[in-house]
Amino acid sequence: MLSIRGLHVRLSRDGRANTVLDGVDLDLAPGEVVALVGESGSGKSTIGLALQGLLPAESQPEISGSIRLSKHEIVGAKAGELRQVRRDLIRSVPQDPMGALNPTMSIGRQMAETGLSPAEVLDWLGRVGLPDPRRIAADMPHRLSGGQRQRVLIAMSMAAKPRVLVADEPTTALDVTVQAQILTLLTDLAREQGTAILFITHDLAVAAELSNRVMVLFGGRVAELGETRAVVKAPAHPYAAGLLSARFDLSSDRGRQLSTLSTERGRTRIEGPHCNYVARCPISTPECSQRRPDLALREDGRRAACFNSDKVPDLLSSARAAPAWPEAIGGNANALELFRIHKSFAGRRKGLFGAKARTRVLSGVDLRIGLGECVALVGESGSGKSTLLRIAAGLVEQDEGDVSWFGGIPPQVVFQDAVAALTPWLTVGEQIGDRLRPLNVSKAEQQRRVAEALELVGIDPALSGALPAELSGGQCQRVTVARAVVVPPKLLLCDEPISAMDVSLAAQTLNLLGTLRRQMGMGMLFVTHDLAAARLIADRIAVLEKGQLVEIGEPDQIISDPQAPYTRTLVSAVPRLVTEEASA
Repeated sequence: MLSIRGLHVRLSRDGRANTVLDGVDLDLAPGEVVALVGESGSGKSTIGLALQGLLPAESQPEISGSIRLSKHEIVGAKAGELRQVRRDLIRSVPQDPMGALNPTMSIGRQMAETGLSPAEVLDWLGRVGLPDPRRIAADMPHRLSGGQRQRVLIAMSMAAKPRVLVADEPTTALDVTVQAQILTLLTDLAREQGTAILFITHDLAVAAELSNRVMVLFGGRVAELGETRAVVKAPAHPYAAGLLSARFDLSSDRGRQLSTLSTERGRTRIEGPHCNYVARCPISTPECSQRRPDLALREDGRRAACFNSDKVPDLLSSARAAPAWPEAIGGNANALELFRIHKSFAGRRKGLFGAKARTRVLSGVDLRIGLGECVALVGESGSGKSTLLRIAAGLVEQDEGDVSWFGGIPPQVVFQDAVAALTPWLTVGEQIGDRLRPLNVSKAEQQRRVAEALELVGIDPALSGALPAELSGGQCQRVTVARAVVVPPKLLLCDEPISAMDVSLAAQTLNLLGTLRRQMGMGMLFVTHDLAAARLIADRIAVLEKGQLVEIGEPDQIISDPQAPYTRTLVSAVPRLVTEEASA
């Protein structure tokens, strides 16, 4: 169905052209699922956009090579042919669901425009796990959660029965139970309809559960390509091994910080006739700096662009143990107390003059978090997690119940969308320094404390003069943390801070937050749909189901011996990465 040969893409930004893809080859057969894996900026999404002819015009794309989709050549195709291809052959599920939906049209009307009957609209909304499909069909996009909007897009794409489906991080914003359901639906689509699927993800466990083959990308080049199970068990490229070692799951050591790949400096792509991973590679040799390795075919049928593939197994097995967590500073007082919290929201009006129906979101929630303690709040989309966090932050007022903070000091919040949480026209230093204004410190003292806060979160203080648009997503997230802790709070609230991050950045962020809350004695509420992250960062896990706390306890107790049926469902849905040791 799809054949990519020698694909090169250059995109321009601020008048500078950068190579984003550098000689990519890939074949995709009917019914096959290939996962594209790599860190942010590796070129995964660019491949998906290129094969649809959707590279942004403002980036002045320069594209060469060949992309054949069925009988159509995409590179150099005219707009009319590209529209025909997108109509008849290919569909996509983008990472940003809100940007892909028309905000002025109901969900049902948008789905009907794809040719679905009203009955088919309701059927597909139900098949992707959306409750009350009739209500969802009548709603506007802004009334749905991010996870619900993502499921709507998946339903629209799958209902078209495309020959090729490009799924760009389609399960990133979904909780584990819905993720498992969507992965099953995608597998069925590939098997029953012969749809070829290009699945873009940063989660190796998801890739292992869904795909037949995996392509590992670094800096626009293919580092490794092969059968998924073989790559996961015994990677042949040091970058693939690094991604595996940085990944965390339900069996990771809670007593230590997570292994990570190199620092932000090493993430910069190095162009030239040599291995582009050489600056980060622990097993590089002089040859790696002198010429570019080919994507060589190995005896086991895989391809790897590495001169030293035979050393990778030793590299993986001898990975340096991460440091232990620092000793926690705490206290006997509570950083946060939530007592009998109730909350409901107004829905649609019943009839022309009737009262608005109300939807109960939280029902009598009690929760206490001590100084220096972290509680992870987990549950499916719509369970009330973010609403409870916003009530704890004082951003939303509860209908009933009481909220109290230690010393009456308001908490700081780290939001999921770090870029949106930063003011685009203010520099990093100005935004962090703004929290110091009430202290009436001198300008020199303010600059010193801003620099200290940036160093604390692993960012070069020289970037204090940068605007948010000049930083990566991971850097922006760390800036929001620096802003929150430049005046150390007693309570830090984190709303899905790692859900959109690749595995390396997620590990770095968890290490950062876990270290800071211990060193500063902060209480922390960590909202997440990732049970593995919850287990690693939290002292206790609280499980929220339909606005009610159904279970709370120590992480390993919750994971190994869940008492509530809902908790058992969440735990059983977590994707497992099958390694060589586990299979043995």
